[in-house]
Order: sequence, then C-alpha cells, then structure tokens
Amino acid sequence: MNTIEELKKYDLHCHLDGSLSEAVIRKLAAGAGVEIPAGEKLMDLLQVQPDCKSLKEYLEKFDLPLSCLADRDSFRIAVSELLGDGAKENVVYMEIRFAPLLSVREGLTCRQIIEGALDGLQEGKEKYGVEGNLILCGMRHMPVEQNVELAKTAREYLGQGVAALDLAGDEAAFPVKLHAEMFETARQLGIPFTIHAGECGSPGSVWDAIALGADRIGHGIAVRRDKELKALCAAKQIPFEMCPVSNLQTRAVNSMEEYPFLEFLEAGIPVTVNTDNRTVSKTTITGELELLQAYYHITYSDMELLMKNAAQAAFIHN
Repeated sequence: MNTIEELKKYDLHCHLDGSLSEAVIRKLAAGAGVEIPAGEKLMDLLQVQPDCKSLKEYLEKFDLPLSCLADRDSFRIAVSELLGDGAKENVVYMEIRFAPLLSVREGLTCRQIIEGALDGLQEGKEKYGVEGNLILCGMRHMPVEQNVELAKTAREYLGQGVAALDLAGDEAAFPVKLHAEMFETARQLGIPFTIHAGECGSPGSVWDAIALGADRIGHGIAVRRDKELKALCAAKQIPFEMCPVSNLQTRAVNSMEEYPFLEFLEAGIPVTVNTDNRTVSKTTITGELELLQAYYHITYSDMELLMKNAAQAAFIHN
C-alpha cells in the first residue's frame, strides 16, 4: 500500500523567511548579533497562534526571521537547509520565494542576496538531493520603480536558479494593477511570473493578475465567489498554488467547509498543494495532504494528481 511518506512531493509556494527552522534561526541570529529568547518563547515568536485573526497578524511572524537574514552567507545557509527540510518528507523539487529588496541595506546588495540564495540552491542539491529554483518577490507596498528594477535584475539570473517573479504583500491595500509596469517589464524580458491574488481580497484581484499575464495564481481563494472567473481559470488551465493550513490561519476562509479545494479541482483547475510558510504555519506538504485526506477523503491517486499538476506547473521548464 502506498503511503503519503513515499509520495514524491513538490512545493511550489514556499516563502524562505516564513520557513526557517528553529535551528537555522539560532545559527543565523548568532551570526547577525540578533538576541533571541530560549526554548518555547522563540517558537511563540515564529509560529502563528491558533487564535490568529488576520493575514496582517500572521505577517508579524516574519520580523525575526528577516532580521536574521543579514548577509549573503545567511541566504546560502537558509536556502540550503530549507531544501534539507524538504528532503525529510521526500520533496523532490521546491520553489523558494523571497523578497530581496526587504534585506537590502548598506553593505548588502540585491545581487549579493540573490547570489547567496543561488549558492544555497547548489549546496542543498548536493547535500540533500533536492532540486530547486528561486522566485523573486516584489512587494506591493514598495515603489513601482524598485520592483521594475528587481525584474531587470532577475533577468540576469534567469535559468541559473532564478525561475520567476512574484508580487506579495498587502493585497487589499495595494492592488496588483499598481505594479503593472513590473509585469510588463517581465513579459518583455521573458520572465515567467506568478502573483499572489485572491488570498484575502476580491475576485477582481485575480482578474487583474490574469490580465497582466500571470502564469500561475498564488492562493486564488476568492475565485470561489465568481463562477465566470472559475470557468476562465479552468479553460486557460491556470495553476493555483493553494496552501490550506495558512489559508485557515489567515482567515482567508473560516473553516474547511468553506475551503474551495475540491470545488476548484472538480472545476478542472490544475490545483497544487503547498506549504506557504513551513515554520510560521507549523506545516509540511505531508501535513497539508493529511489535512485534505482527513476532510475530503482524497485517495493516494488524488495526491499523485496534485503532484502531477505541480510538476507541470513548475517553472523548472522555463
């Protein structure tokens, strides 16, 4: 009998700063001179609590990890060890996303950050046997010009470990259309991109992401409220990067009864299942699949389909 543990897994939506293990945080903090509490108090700072009320509250858990990503070498260690964490549950391919511009400071450039992460990809592959690529995130709250420059910088590393771009941050306060120039630049440069859309906003956010040319949609929960949009996503075969555990924690849905996983799958949308933030959400791909199995009674064949969707959606082909 096949088991979830044996399944070859893909994780296409995994944020670096939300997925640093306790051991990595302690190691990086020591190097960066960041004081951290002992024992369980550290995990209280890193993991979201069951009574989390919103995405805004959820995002507060990223402050400490970001402060520990302080130099080029810290990005190498973080990416390499994250691939190692994936290896423990038979992940064979991972797309690790992060926002280089959040870590740029005096003495640390965007290129140094990217190159440190690329070093980590190579090291992780050699040590743990897990293939990986990077997705570079622009941030919604940052000036458009900075995100356009990020796209231009990404082009220098495209095909060398950088596979795509993304836009993350406060979806409701900063609509994706504000950053249309970033994605027009990406299209001109031949860079694939996914966009966080429909996580906690309206279906309009997904409409806009598709209009801008998104190859994939990060989350897409709000599509459940728009039949026409759902049909369009199925017709265009736009992959959704769904993250059940974090979607429940951020109140993108209030319960599994509202979760549109099966609805999207049955509509013909190529759904993928991902962790989002392994540490913040205290999750793994195995854990995500177990949640879906417990609620929807999905079979091993269903899980294989989800991984096939991920393999086909992966930016590794570009």
